[in-house]
Amino acid sequence: MYSLNVPVPPTVKRLADDLSPELAPFRTLRDRKTLVVKRFDSDGAGQSLPHLRERLRPVLADVRPFEAHVAGIDTFDNPPMGDAPVVYLVIGGEGLWSLHRRLVREFGAVEGLEGDEYDPHVTLARGVGGDRAEAEAAVERLRERELEPVQWTVNELGIWTREYKEIAARFRLG
Repeated sequence: MYSLNVPVPPTVKRLADDLSPELAPFRTLRDRKTLVVKRFDSDGAGQSLPHLRERLRPVLADVRPFEAHVAGIDTFDNPPMGDAPVVYLVIGGEGLWSLHRRLVREFGAVEGLEGDEYDPHVTLARGVGGDRAEAEAAVERLRERELEPVQWTVNELGIWTREYKEIAARFRLG
């Protein structure tokens, strides 16, 4: 499976690292930070990486750099797959939403994850690793935490490959 991602800037990675001690009650901490704009099934349209890259090229040709920002911390209490809860940084920015809508029009939506259900985010942790009450208290502390403002300009997108857990192709915006 592939996804089109916004590279997560060092300032967001540092923020996530600073929050790590508060995420101790969770089963899994996410070490690679990603921000998905759109998912693509590798078998859904017979898409190989070169095929997907060429299909994306004209769709992204006139996309200009846009602003994104960390808007807080929240959880998915009933994620469509995997362990709950999922603790994440909420990412805001109209450009991100606009790009997602454009990609959904072109490629369709993954049910339950995209379209109206799309929540731009960077996952920090998931699943309760021990005491549920301790995890719930940690979630409340995190939701109430004041965060330093983090804003950046998105000027590049990348096709992420789940198989290798890395960006396999890049698109410069603008």
